[in-house]
Amino acid sequence: MGALPAAARAYIAGAVLAAALCAVPTVRDASAVPWGAVALLAGLCAVSERLPRCPLTMPVLLAGVFLLPPGAAGLVAVPGALLGRVGRRPVWVRRLWHAAQFSLAASAASYVHGLGTPPGAPPPPFPYALLPALAAALTLALVVTALDGGVLVAAEGRSPRAAWGAPLPGALVPPLLHGPTGLMTALLWHSAYGPVAALLVLLPMSVSSWVLDRCRRERAAHQATVRALVQAVDLKDRYTRGHSERVGRASVLIARELGITGDRLEAVRFAGTLHDVGKLGVPTRLLRKDGPLTPEERRVIELHPEFGHEMVRGIGFLGEARDAILHHHERLDGSGYPYGLIGHQIPEFARVVAVADAFDAMTSTRSYSRARPVPVALAELHRCSGSQFDPRMVAALSRALDRHGWCPASDRERSPEDIIPPSRNVPVDHRSPTGSPAAGFAHPGGPS
Repeated sequence: MGALPAAARAYIAGAVLAAALCAVPTVRDASAVPWGAVALLAGLCAVSERLPRCPLTMPVLLAGVFLLPPGAAGLVAVPGALLGRVGRRPVWVRRLWHAAQFSLAASAASYVHGLGTPPGAPPPPFPYALLPALAAALTLALVVTALDGGVLVAAEGRSPRAAWGAPLPGALVPPLLHGPTGLMTALLWHSAYGPVAALLVLLPMSVSSWVLDRCRRERAAHQATVRALVQAVDLKDRYTRGHSERVGRASVLIARELGITGDRLEAVRFAGTLHDVGKLGVPTRLLRKDGPLTPEERRVIELHPEFGHEMVRGIGFLGEARDAILHHHERLDGSGYPYGLIGHQIPEFARVVAVADAFDAMTSTRSYSRARPVPVALAELHRCSGSQFDPRMVAALSRALDRHGWCPASDRERSPEDIIPPSRNVPVDHRSPTGSPAAGFAHPGGPS
């Protein structure tokens, strides 16, 4: 404990001493303690603490609170805390602290749960067991938070408000969430089925929590992949910084109006966010060229949908988003690119992203065009409906904006060289291959 302030060392030593004193009555009256249950629950806690992302520690600890007297309930937490994973030093000081903290919390929770119940008696039948179980779970959460706040004040000098006030709402969630599982375990423990059946309650919960954790981790990996690709595009093409995220948001607004939900809605968001990822394959000098593009340079830039499709071909979670990346510059009249598809030959997601892309291009300030007001941009989209854009998608965007509004690109999303002073005379870009006003709101090298 040499690295800790003296106040923190004294605080931790006091907590360890208090936990030991709570266990004295249990040791003194050992014959009245169900040591088999204590050993079984303590062993489960220890195994749970050693397994990565195992959700059983709290339900098992609460089951001990509901089944055992205060001193014995406190002992259930000790082996798991002493053997648990600790990411920061001093390791053994932290383990001792956690053992004392959870031992005291479990003892206090068991005491609250046992108020009005004779020692050693089984828990009251359901639903009468709910109220004492809720009180015990709240006590556990409050004691853990109070002790944690105290050590933060002593060791790190945090203010009482920061140490106790901010963490409290989040600290109440795990005990209340896992309380029903612990209570079910305790009720089955005293039923005709016995402890074996009680412990089986924990198995489906463990499996489902493991699956949910895997899903969360996979989703986080998907989002990290998309963020990395978008950041790479933004670094390469400074004219459209922040454009990808806004197109993703606008695509989701349209999709929701069309009744798209679940995984398909997520795929629409990915499609809008990654629609310009193919610009990574376009030479930077073309993306940042200030003057007019030659026909050859324009043909190179118009390859970016195909570049993007090739880049994401092997990313399985994108699903329909890959087709949107490839076809978001197609037009209903067949004059778009890369394949000149007509009408409903164009995938639905591509038609969604095309409208979202043009809308954000028109409502964002670029180095060659001022941002237009949202009503003007919508009027332009309606004017080009049927020839360039799907009228259903345009109507869906209009309804969504009426309901939710829209926050155009702000100056904070652009670097200083991208912000146009009010006095500057900015010409409209007339270099769009289609010649339509909506298509003209794009990067100088081509549609955004």
